[in-house]
Amino acid sequence: MSRTATIERETSETNVRVILEIDGTGAYQISTGIPFFNHMLELFARHGLFDLVVEANGDLDVDGHHTVEDIGICIGQAFREALADKKGICRYGSIHLPMDEVLALVAVDVSGRPYLSYDVELPVEVVGNYDVSLTPEFLQALVNNIGMTLHVRTLRSGNAHHVIEAVFKGLARAMDKATLLDSRAPGIPSTKGQL
Repeated sequence: MSRTATIERETSETNVRVILEIDGTGAYQISTGIPFFNHMLELFARHGLFDLVVEANGDLDVDGHHTVEDIGICIGQAFREALADKKGICRYGSIHLPMDEVLALVAVDVSGRPYLSYDVELPVEVVGNYDVSLTPEFLQALVNNIGMTLHVRTLRSGNAHHVIEAVFKGLARAMDKATLLDSRAPGIPSTKGQL
């Protein structure tokens, strides 16, 4: 069974195309117009072993907000479509992820219920040309469109690049665990019978 999806979204602000294969090898082709965000999405694909294509053109002359948020929407929709009825998935995933001096906790539940708790300490507001406040905007769009609970915490902060990198790598690893298929439990992982 191939767990793949292609999502296209065109608005007056952005034009985004996402191709996702959950059971991939970590291959990626990312073009967002925001170099630091490209790097974070590349890390997400590589460390989650998701094959991911993201092609985005947005109104970056305004700022990166619409582009980052719409990419979060599209990646979320791609996961939701590729997971279909979620039969056989592990559902939960979590990790404590170190990135040099930084330690992040990321935990997910692919529950069908969108919720984001984001408690991340950052020492600066911008990394390169990337506004660090866009990270929770991306995550909120992602969880809303997957239907996923996500908790992100920095247990130890430090360099802002390292902090955001730890968040994206942790997200990748936690989502990989949550979306893995468990051969022991091929049904819906809920007593309700649906997610």
